[in-house]
Amino acid sequence: MHDAAVATVRVALHDTDDLTRVGLASCINQDRRLSLTETADADVVVLVQETTGSHAMETLRSLSSGAAKRFLLIVDGDWRPYISTAVQHGVRAILWRARFSHTSFLHTIHAVSNGGGVLPPSLQGTLLDEHQRVQRDVLAPLDLTMCGLTTREVDVLQLIAEGFDLKEIAQKLAYSERTIKNILYQVMARYGLRNRVHAVSLAIRSGLI
Repeated sequence: MHDAAVATVRVALHDTDDLTRVGLASCINQDRRLSLTETADADVVVLVQETTGSHAMETLRSLSSGAAKRFLLIVDGDWRPYISTAVQHGVRAILWRARFSHTSFLHTIHAVSNGGGVLPPSLQGTLLDEHQRVQRDVLAPLDLTMCGLTTREVDVLQLIAEGFDLKEIAQKLAYSERTIKNILYQVMARYGLRNRVHAVSLAIRSGLI
């Protein structure tokens, strides 16, 4: 039976030299689930950077402005000081040029297109260290979670999502019903939400539910 596989992931090769572009394009063309396209239309943008620093960050910033993009970087150098900024600008995966392989390249494209992330262990450690530092020094003193909600707000939204009414939530959390109403009102006012359903949608988007 004839293989009916079709391209499902659009990949752009941005700002690479001719030799690198030919090599990467050859890899992509061997996978019928992938197709080459322009940066503006891509599901995954592959960016090759020989050096780290402000120029690389500016390139990412300009590409990610105005549209959410998922980037796969093929890089050299020490990216530890820049990993948080890179992630903020849409980087979901980094491959070292010195360890590049056809198999890992294609696997990483598919992982990124499916919402996953692929980072070298050293960069994973750096990112976790920075996450802990922000949580400890910035968010915890304000009783905030990484999504910008307080722990009380998270508790209330989770219980609303589970179908409890405000009176039941007040009993479970040992607050007055008025306090629960105020907590919910503050969340809705801060994020411009219309009602409780909209508030639960925020919790879902934030990964709380």
